[in-house]
Amino acid sequence: MQIFTTGRSFWSEREINNAERKKMELVFHQCDVGKKGYLSREDLKIAVVMLFGYKPSKSETNILMENGADCPGVPLELFVSLMEKKMSAEDPYEKTRQIFSAFDVHCRGFLKLDDFKSAFKRVAPRLPKRTVLEAFREGSIWRVASHSPHASGPLLKKLVPLPLPQA
Repeated sequence: MQIFTTGRSFWSEREINNAERKKMELVFHQCDVGKKGYLSREDLKIAVVMLFGYKPSKSETNILMENGADCPGVPLELFVSLMEKKMSAEDPYEKTRQIFSAFDVHCRGFLKLDDFKSAFKRVAPRLPKRTVLEAFREGSIWRVASHSPHASGPLLKKLVPLPLPQA
């Protein structure tokens, strides 16, 4: 098991489960235009978007394509192997940080009920206010922990649920 660092955040390489492997295979077959048995450069870019939510850079695509030297593209076994390495090295808290940042529009490092309401109003305007309040109270609300340079521990800490305001 390898340990990776970024700033003060530490995580270990995780194991890829069968469901994730099946998803990679499904994505491969969906992106294999013409059922060639390999992904072309464009097919590969679309597959990465489907799995990771971003378009790979030209240099990243070149690196991925170089691995399939005997083939004009990336065959299934190689694709799954490359995507397993990429997925296992992902920071498990990255998506949580992205969602938190979307809610924390004032960059305070914590969320107020108004931030939460505002975000839900934009993405789910018909959601009942009571449901939003319950989600704020019951859900996992994260804040960025302010650590001294000597502090250790996770970058994110869970807040204690707040009581619902009386309606």
